Amino acid sequence: MIESSASVIEELELPREQRVNQLRNLIDTLRIADEIASKGYLITSSELADLMDINASAVTSRGDHWSWRNWVVSRVRREGNQILWQLERVD
Repeated sequence: MIESSASVIEELELPREQRVNQLRNLIDTLRIADEIASKGYLITSSELADLMDINASAVTSRGDHWSWRNWVVSRVRREGNQILWQLERVD
């Protein structure tokens, strides 16, 4: 809880322009996730980690089926040494 409070305080201290840029980046991320889901694309753990801005090991440690923002993330299959994931939009 202390870390999240600290990050909120840090975000509030950022100049407005930087906060707006962060929002633009977030919207881009959400649009990418929406396109991946709507087109039925499968993505690797590392691609999903990049999209979510987390470590790839954090993706695989969450299990086979979990929620992220407006999507359900499901492990679909393994191809070689890659795990493939699918996003499904939920509202």
